[in-house]
Amino acid sequence: MEHFLDVIHSALKVAEQAEVFCVSSRETPIYFEANKLKQIQAKENTNVTLRIFRGGKLGIAAASGSNNMETLLDMAVETSEFGDPTNFTFPSRMDYPDVHIFDSRVQKVTMEEMIEYGDQVITKIKKYAPEILCDVEVTSGIDSICIVNSQRGEANYTKSFFGLSVEGIIIRDTDMLFTGDSENSCCLPASPDLIADRVVRQLELANEKVAVSTKLLPVIFTPRGVASTFLTPLSLAFNGKVVLEGVSPLGGKLGEQTFDNNLNLWDDATLAYQVGSSPCDDEGVPSQCTPLIERGVVTNFLYDLRTAALANTRSTGNCKRIGSGSPKPAVSSLVIGEGDISFEAMVEGMEEGLVVEQLIGADQGNLLGGDFSGNVLLGYKVENGEVIGRIKDTMISGNVYQILKQSLGIGNKARWVDGILRTPALYCPCVSVASK
Repeated sequence: MEHFLDVIHSALKVAEQAEVFCVSSRETPIYFEANKLKQIQAKENTNVTLRIFRGGKLGIAAASGSNNMETLLDMAVETSEFGDPTNFTFPSRMDYPDVHIFDSRVQKVTMEEMIEYGDQVITKIKKYAPEILCDVEVTSGIDSICIVNSQRGEANYTKSFFGLSVEGIIIRDTDMLFTGDSENSCCLPASPDLIADRVVRQLELANEKVAVSTKLLPVIFTPRGVASTFLTPLSLAFNGKVVLEGVSPLGGKLGEQTFDNNLNLWDDATLAYQVGSSPCDDEGVPSQCTPLIERGVVTNFLYDLRTAALANTRSTGNCKRIGSGSPKPAVSSLVIGEGDISFEAMVEGMEEGLVVEQLIGADQGNLLGGDFSGNVLLGYKVENGEVIGRIKDTMISGNVYQILKQSLGIGNKARWVDGILRTPALYCPCVSVASK
């Protein structure tokens, strides 16, 4: 911290404001390929970013390591000659919420224990499907973040991470069945059996292959299906930068009833042990819970300091930086509120329709407009209230905003998907289905 304060003092000799952002990471990923241990890595790195306001313009420079800070300052001064106009002030010292994001057990977990996690998942899945080939990734990591600026703003915290994911494939002649699941959080999972059980359940439902007709059908999106279909377009639509650029379909709909009145969505960076949580964002603005949709009404957008100033509002604490990239607004943890319908009741009430577990290619459409068209990587057909088997060579398409404006059925049990989105299953009454 003292080292970075010296950098701030040096920067103020040539600039009006200055900020140092430093993240030091230690990460150990372990990879299994085709059921066998393939690779173990241990990585450590430190990235430092310096931002200055000089002559009313923004200068920014980044480097690996934290030794040659004089060179970093020289680089920031050079880039300020061509920088964007500055329109905001770095935050002063603030009180931050107490957000639990560190699990000491992650710091102590050994490589041998991580390998055992992977072996345990593979063994349990293979017990049900001996021919399956599983790729598994087990990752543990610790990040230490430090933010200091010339307005006396300071933030310093440590965050743990543990991820366990599996992708399985069964090849029978020309038929390929893909399954998978994951758990990501700041703490160790209670048991890897949870992921294995989900994959086994997918295999049970996919045991038979069935045909589906080309027509409009009701579709149940499981939590993983919701993430693969709706997460990217919604994340873009509520991004303050996209709104300011005038390309968000929700930009002019603040305060309007735009979605089904049972739909609630919020972004929350204060949730305990979630990978998107932290006491503050990457500019030192305190984290908060920001409602985005309340009973179908668009209520807020997500901003960092720069976009908030341009929009004449305040930052929502959603600044994110990837590596040495420039700060941008981004989601932390999106949450779709639970409804009152069980997944089983959704299926039982369906005469004919689909359950979509995983969609691929949905992000190849007009994301800003909300249009999607993707292949169902894993999905099932429902007839007379029962799942009768797996569908193949099937595409679904539609518009996110039109579908979410329909009378939705919202599940009563939500789960986290990839540590980014917490969502229940969604029953959508009318989706375009095409099959070969």
